Amino acid sequence: DIEAFFYKIKFPFTVGYGMTECAPLISYDHHYEFVPTSCGSVLAGIMEARIDSPDPENVPGEIQVRGENVMKGYYKNPEATKAAFTKDGWLKTGDSGIMRGRRLFIKGRIKTMILGPSGQNIYPEEIEAKLNNLPYVAESLVVERENKLVALVYPDFAALEASGLTAGQLPQIMDDNKGVLNKQVANYERISSLIIVEKEFEKTPKKSIKRFLYN
Repeated sequence: DIEAFFYKIKFPFTVGYGMTECAPLISYDHHYEFVPTSCGSVLAGIMEARIDSPDPENVPGEIQVRGENVMKGYYKNPEATKAAFTKDGWLKTGDSGIMRGRRLFIKGRIKTMILGPSGQNIYPEEIEAKLNNLPYVAESLVVERENKLVALVYPDFAALEASGLTAGQLPQIMDDNKGVLNKQVANYERISSLIIVEKEFEKTPKKSIKRFLYN
């Protein structure tokens, strides 16, 4: 993935985490302190974070925050404000993750989480990130259908053409990708089928895929 590539070429980089409601930064590390797959450390002296989980270091739960840069509420919208905070005043981020020390590791959005057959929490974004790094995959979406994980893939047609390949070869290419992907994920995260879609996924103005259209 991108992180691994940057490390390989020794390119200094870091990853932060934030949201508009936090004006906007929650966590950050300097590049020389950055830990791979994390999104930095919670800002010391400014922000506090907790994980709504019985084991915050190992079992993902909602990331909740409070601090001087957290909003007071949504303008003239008391209902949304009430829903955004816990009873004891922590802002619900809607993101699931773990925290080791002050360092956050995000797993995915709570509302997109899929419950596995034995109660496992499956975060489709993690699977999609791996799939999107495989050959001729432009973007993907992992959904649950009939209690099975299915990957919808929009191919990188430009790369396919540049390689002298045809659309007729895509089914075999994607079947190979499926095999590679299923070796990279846990047993309960393996996809049962991969479906090629001909059009890009519909997106929000922020360029996020409108997941609800494909479930």
